[in-house]
Amino acid sequence: MRKKRKQRRSFQNLWRAMAVLLVLLLVGLGVYFGLQQRRSHTAINEAGEAVTSNITYVMIMGVDARDDDVGRSDTLMVAALDTAQKKAALLSIPRDTRVPIEGHGDDKINHAYAFGGHSLTQQTVEHLLGVPMDHYIIVNTKAFPKLIDAIGGVDINVEKRMHYEDPWDDNGGLVIDLYPGEQHMDGAKAIQYVRYRDGEGDIGRIGRQQKFMKAVLEKLVSPSILPKLPEIVKTCSSVLKTDMSVTELLDFAQQMKSIRDNGLEAKMVPGRPAYLKDISYWIPDITDLRELMRTELGLALTDQEKEKNQADEDAYNASLPSGMNVGDKTDGSQESKDDKKETKEEDKPMKPNEIRVMVINDSGINGAGAEVAGILQRKGFIISGVETGRTSSRQGTIIVTSKANTDVFYGMPFPCVIMDGGGSNQAVVHIGLDYKHTGRK
Repeated sequence: MRKKRKQRRSFQNLWRAMAVLLVLLLVGLGVYFGLQQRRSHTAINEAGEAVTSNITYVMIMGVDARDDDVGRSDTLMVAALDTAQKKAALLSIPRDTRVPIEGHGDDKINHAYAFGGHSLTQQTVEHLLGVPMDHYIIVNTKAFPKLIDAIGGVDINVEKRMHYEDPWDDNGGLVIDLYPGEQHMDGAKAIQYVRYRDGEGDIGRIGRQQKFMKAVLEKLVSPSILPKLPEIVKTCSSVLKTDMSVTELLDFAQQMKSIRDNGLEAKMVPGRPAYLKDISYWIPDITDLRELMRTELGLALTDQEKEKNQADEDAYNASLPSGMNVGDKTDGSQESKDDKKETKEEDKPMKPNEIRVMVINDSGINGAGAEVAGILQRKGFIISGVETGRTSSRQGTIIVTSKANTDVFYGMPFPCVIMDGGGSNQAVVHIGLDYKHTGRK
């Protein structure tokens, strides 16, 4: 009898660990989902009829915590599941989204975690979306490679050439070197794919994270996962923090196949890229965002809700500082030109006004990022963002773009090395210390 109880407890512990694993793998890599705790409320469907909805909102954070740093939520997402209609809405929030953070003024949304942990992040997200969060999940992103290795890797179709080197990043150097095509990825290759940054900046990276998660989901529901359970459980037992019960986690585990079968439609906060001096932001379109949260579940906003949302958007836009350079609006779709067609080496060079450029100031020279962005804008390039890099001691300035477009960047009024790598319509400029020796133009 005692032996049977022990076996039963072992079996239950195994399923608890598996539930944690399934949730962890999904949220830790950049996708989001809803769970089945029922919270009933009245909403309006698309036909204008009052309906009772059972919607759960879950806030998910991938945090880069370190021993001497609480970290920031560099991956932030929200899931909404309507259990009555069997519909899910999926939303990624760019980490550079500019929002008011209580007690800290307007700042990037990923800073809320550093200021006040998950509670302040939750409050900030609720204010942005206009809906309450029911649960939170926190994942340490350092666990990513080990988790992928534990499930035996995944198959992914890399959409373009991805090359990037940064000897000052990632505690000893970051090297990303991927070629286009279908390939099997272990943890080391997987982290390259989801971390690669091109001219779309964090927006393009969100799209790759979402695409990668679909491949992970396919692996998790396959029979090949069963022999790997012991190693999987051992690997993931201590990297997840959540306020959800084991029962709620198991509820989700039971829904995984249905989620896969119904498709995993991923959206992003609609908005516009912007930068102020050397700081890059994402400016959300609040009315479109809140409407997106409803329409994905087949619901509609009431007239009162529409009026409030418009008032909130007007107040938000009025708070933007003068001198902020705001780009064109982008909707919630993550499909870029490079996702729609593979880059070909024989492609003709693009015109500057067809190329999006991310400028990263790795020199520590105050204002250098904004100055380079201004130079590129005057030459016709589209600036997707300006950021301060993780290092302030890069020696040489480099421009990374596709092989077809390297000639387009010749003739810059500052010394630079132009490297092959990246999408056909994108480029990244890393400013080095040599920039300070040039004249300001």
